[in-house]
Amino acid sequence: QVQLVESGGGLVQPGGSLRLSCAASGSIFSIDVMHWYRQALGKQRDLVATITSDGTTNYADSVKGRFTISRGSAKNTVFLQMNSLKPEDTALYYCNAGIRTLAVPGLLIQYWGQGTQVTVSS
Repeated sequence: QVQLVESGGGLVQPGGSLRLSCAASGSIFSIDVMHWYRQALGKQRDLVATITSDGTTNYADSVKGRFTISRGSAKNTVFLQMNSLKPEDTALYYCNAGIRTLAVPGLLIQYWGQGTQVTVSS
């Protein structure tokens, strides 16, 4: 019943910017943590950024100083602001969230979005 939907991906030139959005919906009791992952073609999925319920953030070394993860003022949303994009940032970006549902409030379940493609090319 819980769904995560990403948006905001696209084609951008090196040095450009994109803002990814993720919205969670469904029978949600609480969201403890939200992440952005990315998976380049032929490679494993890697963690890009994390934000917890208390606002603590963490970033992969490859994106520090360029990407910013934040929670939206709207309910159950998270954003990834990506600046100074490089070709090596090209990947399918996934939203992930640790969510407690109304059905089982004490159980934390990781949910994944379908992914949004980011392509950085000149």
